[in-house]
Amino acid sequence: MKTYRIAAIPGDGIGTEVVDAGVEVLKALAQRAGSFDFQFDHFDWGGEYYQKHGRMMPEDGRDQIRNHHAILFGSAGHPDIPDHITLWGLRLAICQPFDQYANVRPTRVLPGITSPLRHVSGPELDWVIVRENSEGEYSGVGGRVHQGHAIEAATDVSIMTRAGVTRIMRFAFQLAQGRPRKLLTVVTKSNAQRYAMVMWDEVAAEVAKEFPDVTWDKAIVDAMTMRMTLKPWSIDTVVATNLHADILSDLAAALAGSLGIAPTANLNPEGLFPSMFEPIHGSAFDIMGKGIANPIGTFWSAVMMLEHLGEKPAADRLMRAIERVTANPDLHTPDLGGKASTRQVTDAVIGAIAADNT
Repeated sequence: MKTYRIAAIPGDGIGTEVVDAGVEVLKALAQRAGSFDFQFDHFDWGGEYYQKHGRMMPEDGRDQIRNHHAILFGSAGHPDIPDHITLWGLRLAICQPFDQYANVRPTRVLPGITSPLRHVSGPELDWVIVRENSEGEYSGVGGRVHQGHAIEAATDVSIMTRAGVTRIMRFAFQLAQGRPRKLLTVVTKSNAQRYAMVMWDEVAAEVAKEFPDVTWDKAIVDAMTMRMTLKPWSIDTVVATNLHADILSDLAAALAGSLGIAPTANLNPEGLFPSMFEPIHGSAFDIMGKGIANPIGTFWSAVMMLEHLGEKPAADRLMRAIERVTANPDLHTPDLGGKASTRQVTDAVIGAIAADNT
């Protein structure tokens, strides 16, 4: 029997609640499958760790998780710690050194959930947004001088490399090629950013020649927000820079009904390092401990993790269980307008897994 070692890093806020739920569901799924198992190693890194040790994770933290098959992550963000410390000290401290350069965020309206776009004509949205996850606007290059003085200056430099742009474009075209519509939109801002984004466009056109069966177009990022809300049927697969996709994917999650249901995969496609899977909703300290956090985003992230591990039948079973649960309004958490608890949703998904005879 195959045993997958999973590094479970709850992080902050509701991260503990949803990761615990995800671990429960994955254990139930492995028991149901009978052909693989999980070994979960839990790491208490995050804001509370920072308050004790002055850093978000141990100095050798990455070495502790380097040989795991995957990482299940909760959230980063603490009300008593500046956001740039929590993000760069934990999540980005894992993503960038592990070269998880492809951030993949699927978006569709799950059964039982009403999209704000319900009155827009055309089919309901079914998108995958590919985010360049290693450079661009979040390269971490920049600095501050003359702090506290009237002449203080600060810079954040967006770095794009031909190698980095080429590999994310090729990844996005391959993903689009494997979807039924074979349709890709390249998001840009080359009308105003005339160097890096022009290179981005040029590389897209070059890579497109390798995929003659993929239909692709280009959209300026601000126009893309309008297209997402007014013409959602015109979109299938999307590729965008680190910053642009970060913003657009949150919009996409809201259009699908809630940030609480949206998953993320941070992939190192070559498998040189473990990939990391997480819900996109954040730490949500305002509801921490109330037992009402929506675990669906974590469960869907677990679906993506199973697909990455090559356990497609188990991934499909978990997705069917998720859809069966979301179809029942009595099992909607408050972010979806319901009254269900994290516990109730988790138990319902576990029950749906057990009842699935497919």
